Amino acid sequence: MIHTLECTQFIPASLEHVWAYFSAPENLNALTPPEMHFEILGSPAPMHAGQLITYRIRVAPGVRVNWLTEIRHVREGRFFVDEQRGGPYRLWYHEHHFSAYEGGVQMIDRVTYALPFGPLGDLVHALWVRRTLRRIFDYRREAVGRLFPGNA
Repeated sequence: MIHTLECTQFIPASLEHVWAYFSAPENLNALTPPEMHFEILGSPAPMHAGQLITYRIRVAPGVRVNWLTEIRHVREGRFFVDEQRGGPYRLWYHEHHFSAYEGGVQMIDRVTYALPFGPLGDLVHALWVRRTLRRIFDYRREAVGRLFPGNA
């Protein structure tokens, strides 16, 4: 089954500042809960379409996996999309949208994803993955609030 998670957040900063931060792969660590032991394995260059980013994360206690994503689409200052090429999901398509508003930026994260293993994957999603992803994006919301506390 295919699932969607969407999060919207207002960031009190300029679009240029927000874009510069989110389009730098090396900043992913600050947006990821520490218990995931996030580690970039490749050397991230400035973001561009076709870019491959390899990293390792902890998906469960004692279970670390490598994850390869490709930056599929980039529209400077507006959006970018990363798509899993290898990792724990059957499908992972993560859209990042940015819109300038008075006083800041509205950021929308939309993830379309599916787990492997058919009905067993759906059960694991219902019992654990949905809640875990929600917690990860809640952490991200809090981290963004700490990183961008001021006015635009």
